[in-house]
Amino acid sequence: MLALTEAALRRSLVNCSRSEAAAMAPPRDLAELDWASLEVLGWRDPRAELRGYLVHEQDDGVVGLALRAADTAMSSRRSAMCLLCQTVRPAAEVSLFTARRVGEAGRNRDTVGTYVCADLRCAHQVLQVPPTARHLDPDLQALAVEEQVAGLHRRLRAFTADVTRR
Repeated sequence: MLALTEAALRRSLVNCSRSEAAAMAPPRDLAELDWASLEVLGWRDPRAELRGYLVHEQDDGVVGLALRAADTAMSSRRSAMCLLCQTVRPAAEVSLFTARRVGEAGRNRDTVGTYVCADLRCAHQVLQVPPTARHLDPDLQALAVEEQVAGLHRRLRAFTADVTRR
């Protein structure tokens, strides 16, 4: 991912107003991020616990989505799967996030939702060798990680397309 400034992060947000983008709290470690190793930048707003952001590259540039987490958590005694990175985690670590659609639909409060890692660190999850590939040689493990990364990009592009569809 290309290195982005705080201003570029704000400009990338496609589904919120300018004033909402101006109120965005950037990631605390923005200056120290290893941009070359990032597939997707996701973070929760420290000033508003239900607000989060996902920023990723697409063919036509960088796209950022403002998200809102559900205000209730799932039972910690169950498991749930993040639908972006497809990692199974304790249900308390997965949350329903909604993104307001762009344009008139968004002004009418139309949203798109999906279950995502509550910490929005899906990009870190897909870089881990999956348990089903840990017994394989390193080349095949690397291939499994590449497939996970490609899947994350496909699913994130599809979610973004739903949000930006007019």
